[in-house]
This record gives sequence, structure tokens and C-alpha cells, in this order.
Amino acid sequence: MCASLLGARRREAASEPKPGSKRGLPLSGLVTFPSSPDSAEQASCSRVSLGALTRLALTLVPAGRGAFRDQAIEVMAGLKAILSNEPAPVTVTVQTVFLRRAADQPECEALFREHYGKELPVTNFVIQPPCCGAALALEVWAVAGNSARIERFGPHVLTVACEGARWVYCGGIKPLATLESAHAQTLDALARMNNSLGLAGCSFQHALRTWFYLEGITRPEAASSRYQELNRARSDFYRDVAFCSSLFRPQCPHPFYPASTGIGMSAASLLVGCVALETRREDVLLLALENPQQTPAYAYQAKYSGQSPKFARAVALLLGNYMTTWISGTASIVSSESRHLGDIEKQTEQTIDNIQRLISPDNFAAHGVSGAGAEFQDLAKIRVYLKRPEDLDKCRAICARRFGRVPAIFALADVCRPELLVEIEGVAFSRCSLPAAALGTGK
Repeated sequence: MCASLLGARRREAASEPKPGSKRGLPLSGLVTFPSSPDSAEQASCSRVSLGALTRLALTLVPAGRGAFRDQAIEVMAGLKAILSNEPAPVTVTVQTVFLRRAADQPECEALFREHYGKELPVTNFVIQPPCCGAALALEVWAVAGNSARIERFGPHVLTVACEGARWVYCGGIKPLATLESAHAQTLDALARMNNSLGLAGCSFQHALRTWFYLEGITRPEAASSRYQELNRARSDFYRDVAFCSSLFRPQCPHPFYPASTGIGMSAASLLVGCVALETRREDVLLLALENPQQTPAYAYQAKYSGQSPKFARAVALLLGNYMTTWISGTASIVSSESRHLGDIEKQTEQTIDNIQRLISPDNFAAHGVSGAGAEFQDLAKIRVYLKRPEDLDKCRAICARRFGRVPAIFALADVCRPELLVEIEGVAFSRCSLPAAALGTGK
């Protein structure tokens, strides 16, 4: 188990979730939900206060079901209305568009150019139909205030610099159109993403979080599947990458890998994106989190993938007193086995239990970092990928009961194993106070 300083004994102690147990961790109060519950079905927003920088996460779907242009205009009007309530200037940095039809992308791009002008955010067009039947759904990240310096390096890269940290957002990266195999597509897309990061003076070794949207993810290919071929290419590409080697990490017996989601898409071959960080600050700690009841993905047996998936279940970054925890795509898996086959309710509950256990203060302590962790109230947003449209109502009801008012996108997509019906990812922001020794500074 990566990054555990205190050994297996403490990891075992974290194996059972303890709802309400915080190990003395104070309520963070970093994430608030300013949007009205009455409008949460169409638009929802969370506000994350991080000292000099405020981040906003929004999810929007249209209420109407008319022409695509009408639905898109409704979504953009909703976005403008929410952002106009902010007292400080707001810049949209990254947006992900979930489309029912790939053919609607050009019209959507034209509307974005009209709306944003020269301030286009990094944009991912993901061909995953919104579960609610809309033509599109929109997830948006924005920053508010005047403390951040924002720079654009072409359509695929944007940086946000604030308080000695430079965040690099990269997205919308596709492989060469003539490539057909998942292995070749993945290698090409990763190389293109590294080149795009290079435009901002960055490189892939600084990546903390990645996304892989793969058409036909469970389709057979090269005596395995397209997902397994993606894993083979990812392993090949990562072999010489020393991820985040400039940031302090607790002693780790395994290579560090970013948090990640690998999920199906109904068209467009492959789309990749990432979040990277550059900083020379000393008050930084980077932690790869594993779930005590799940086998680390990079240690899966060959029967699951000839080359194991190279990602961490979650990655937590402590910057000053603020902890950001990126939760990888999580499903109903215990140890290495899929659980609750055919039962969407039990799979959803198991998936959420896995997330709760993963980000809990108990699990942080088992990884050698006490006084840190997150709970569901610290989530800024989630994405829920569903294999079957008929499962939406049951899954959404469970998510509302367990997660509360967290902004959420529900999209139709195949999960990496055919028997898995749901996958959930998210990001949490929490406050923590660690002794200087835990940061390795010795000060």
C-alpha cells in the first residue's frame, strides 16, 4: 500500500468506515452550496474558499428538450446567471461538455466562441449522453477574485498561478484520427498531451489527475479488450515518467501514479486530459491513497489486465493548510472482485462506501498522515457514470441520500468491466493542520 509510514497494522484499523468519526479533525467549512435547492435539478454550484483563491464548481443541464441550440443557450444563460452573483470577477478555467450526439459539437463550439470570446476555457467534449435525456450537460470549474494570474497557451492548456503555486489544466486532447488500436491511440494522445503541457513550460511528470475517455472500452481488441490495451500503452508511457518527484511525499515502496478515471465513450475514439501542479513551496505534501479493502489497481493480477492499470485510488495534495483530494473513478469492487452483480442499488452503495473509506481521516492516518482527511460534505462535485439508463432513478436517489447537495453529473457510459453498472469520481477540499515534521521540513 503506497505511502504508508506506519505499516499494515494501522491500515487494517481503517478497514471499517466510522461515520461521523473525524479523529479530532475540525469541520473544514471550505465548501459551501450557494445555489437554491429548488434549482438543483437544472443547475447546482459549490463554492470553495481557499484563502486568496475561490474556486467554483458548477453542473448544469437544460430543463427544455427542444433543439440542441435552444438547450445549449439555456445552459449558458444559467451559467451566466450563477456566475453574475459572485462579488468578484470570475474566470471559467475548465469545462466538460457531455453530449448525446457527436454531431452537435461544432454548433456547441460556435456558441462557446460567441459566449467567451478570447477567454475560452479548456474544453472537453465527451460523447456520453446525459442520463436525464437532455442533449447536453455541462460541468464547469471557475476561479473568482483578482489574486490569480491566468494564462492561455492555445486551446488545450490554461494555467492559474496564485500564492506560489501554478496549476496547469490540459484537456480536449485526441489522438491522430487514422490510428485505430487503443494502444496506438493512447500512446499518441499521451505524447500530444505532454507536448501541449510543454507549451506552458510544464511536462507530464507534474500530472496529479488524469482522465481517459475511450470509445468501446469493453470491446474486444488484440486478444483482450480496448481498456486492457489502453492499460498496456499507459504502462509503456509511464515507465520513464518520475511523477511529481519535486514534491515531498512520504516514503513510498511503489512508484507514484496520478489519480485517474478510465471510462467509456460512445464515439470519437479517445479523449484525454489532466491537472498538473508546479510549485517551489515547502509547505507541500503529496499522498497517494489506497483503499484498505481494495487491491491497488497497479497490483491487479494479470487476469484483470495484462498490464495493470497505473493509477492511485486517490491523490491528496496538502498546500499550506488546504487539502485537495482527487478521487479516481470508483466502482463496486472489493479486493479485486466486482461485487453485487446486476444490482444497481447495492453497487451504488458499495461504490459510495468505497469512497467514504478511501477519503476518511482514519485512512489518512493509516497512510501516516494524522489530522487530515475528508467527508462527503467536503466534496465540491461528483460525476456518476451509469451503464444503463433505467438505473438513473435508483442510483440518483442513493447519491442524494448519501452525498447531499453536492453538484453532480449523471452520464451514460460503459465502465471498464462489463459487469459494473456504475462508477463515481469526485474531488474534495478540506482543511487540516499537520506538524512541520509531517511535511518533512524539519522546521
